[in-house]
Amino acid sequence: MISVRGLRKHYKVHKRPPGLKAALRSLVHRSYSTVKAVDGISFDIRPGERVGFLGPNGAGKTTTLKVLAGLLHPSEGEVRVDGHVPRLREDAFLKKIMLVMGQKQQLLWDLPPAETFELNRAIYDVPRAQYKQTLDELVGLLELEDLIGKPTRQLSLGERMKCELAAALIHRPRVLFLDEPTIGLDVAMQATMRTFIKSYNERYGATLILTSHYMDDVAALCPRVIVIDKGLLSYDGSLEALVQRVRPEKRVVLRLAEPVDDARLAPLGKVVSHEPGMAVLQVHQEAVNATISRALASLTVTDLTVENAPLEEVMGELFAEGKARRAAAEGTP
Repeated sequence: MISVRGLRKHYKVHKRPPGLKAALRSLVHRSYSTVKAVDGISFDIRPGERVGFLGPNGAGKTTTLKVLAGLLHPSEGEVRVDGHVPRLREDAFLKKIMLVMGQKQQLLWDLPPAETFELNRAIYDVPRAQYKQTLDELVGLLELEDLIGKPTRQLSLGERMKCELAAALIHRPRVLFLDEPTIGLDVAMQATMRTFIKSYNERYGATLILTSHYMDDVAALCPRVIVIDKGLLSYDGSLEALVQRVRPEKRVVLRLAEPVDDARLAPLGKVVSHEPGMAVLQVHQEAVNATISRALASLTVTDLTVENAPLEEVMGELFAEGKARRAAAEGTP
């Protein structure tokens, strides 16, 4: 469905120091630097896949999505989405995709969302019968009954984001580019959005690329992740394999009937956190069973769970590794 080969997007950026003299000098002589937003990445995504597109701020995630959506032209490389070249912006291509950005808005501010839905129906030339069926499904799944008749300016952020997503799906796109779709939403609303996005993917077989700084979004939606850092591809594979590679240790969470001191916990593993009634231990994967047996024998355990390391920690360590590699290559301490 999506094929990217050697994608590069470089920008020429004017730089000057502050001050009036520098401003006047820049009128006749300007110095430029090249910013490599994306610097030669390649990947393929199959139809119906849900892929997390991750990286630190400034990694090139949004730039890549904009190239895939045809909003930016690549400096080099070949990009195809369902056989189309995005930069050509063909009507057939535009009817297959949708880019949803959590910090941008397509809803008409002074009009109710229903007006934007109708406008999108006309733009994408959606047949009336299909439009009504799709709208009824979206309204039901996202619980929009009481929202679509109110002016957009009167809706909360979470309500607007639900309506934004509905507006984006009126034409039933086959490819969804979601850039921070849950930014600013509360925990309950994030869960609602994740459930709906997964349901849409499964119902229509839509291909999904998601960028998010909320790792719960990624863990819930994306079996596969692509990680870029400073415009370069640093990982492409399953989320589970990434966690095992970066942080192979397990977390054993113990709930205790009575307080214990660190001296009793230390022989079981590394104490990550400890508070009255609960302790979290970090142990090697092969030692999990032995740790659980010793804990049950020596402590008053009321409940326990075995978990992977938090995804935020995994990504933080992966980014730190990339930064260390770049520093070593550049010869900086």
